[in-house]
Amino acid sequence: MKNLIIYFLLCFSCSLVSQNKYITKTGNINFEASVPAFEEVKAEHKIVTAILNSDNGEFAALALVKGFRFKNALMEEHFNENYAESDTYPKATFKGKIIDFDLSNLNLQASSFVIKGELTFHGKTIQFDNLDILISKNKDIISISGSFKTKAADFDIKIPKIVRSKIAKNIEVTFNYLLKRKLKFN
Repeated sequence: MKNLIIYFLLCFSCSLVSQNKYITKTGNINFEASVPAFEEVKAEHKIVTAILNSDNGEFAALALVKGFRFKNALMEEHFNENYAESDTYPKATFKGKIIDFDLSNLNLQASSFVIKGELTFHGKTIQFDNLDILISKNKDIISISGSFKTKAADFDIKIPKIVRSKIAKNIEVTFNYLLKRKLKFN
């Protein structure tokens, strides 16, 4: 019995050592839904957590919705209370897998990859099957960036008629993560 427990602990600890994780808590997400001739509808989030398992290409990101910052404080308040309903839906998450990811092929030159996964926001989840991203590596830092378009309607966000013409139907989302290698057993 003692040997079985030692064997189990050895296998478990080897699996922990073999997983190479890269992480950040300062990822960046921006979105813009501006319409010409109206006030800019744009926000930035600078404290997004993201993690990459470099052994298998699994990737996840988490943003607290109240972390999005607008130039206009009133717009930020309306975003949190009326549109994102951030007290009810406090988090936005992405979980996915980078297709054909191989850490050994990364270098300073950004390479194009495809990631498949699910984005959950405002209590709704949408699937991305072919989201193009760029990945590069400099020493122990991996950079992942990309962009996509979505719509408020994809997440059941209702835009009142009075402001509908002031907000773009297609929302441009960009993201950038600088992930550092996480030391094992910390």
